[in-house]
Amino acid sequence: MNEHEKISYVEFPARNILATKDFFIQVFGWSFQDFGPEYSSFSNQGIDGGGFFKSELSSSTSNGAALVVFYSSNLEATQNKIQKANGNITKPIFSFPGGRRFHFTEPSGNEFAVWSDQEV
Repeated sequence: MNEHEKISYVEFPARNILATKDFFIQVFGWSFQDFGPEYSSFSNQGIDGGGFFKSELSSSTSNGAALVVFYSSNLEATQNKIQKANGNITKPIFSFPGGRRFHFTEPSGNEFAVWSDQEV
């Protein structure tokens, strides 16, 4: 479903597309479709779609990239899934007005965050 002036698709760099795909399948249940060895699109994630393209670069707020933030009704459980899937917690859970969140990188080094309005 396309909505006027809403995010429709997003693409991320990935040093290791296979490891990145495995990570997002394990943690968030995403589905992937490969388009050759250097591009894989994803679905089943809350926006119309997106993909990862082969790159030695990664997306990080430290280099000015936008931060994609996931929502979780159980922050600790999501954090555990990320760690079990070889994700790296880069900012442990912290509180902010309206909730709590943490930041992580997936196997290709892209930074994401997860937030929740649920208390411990």
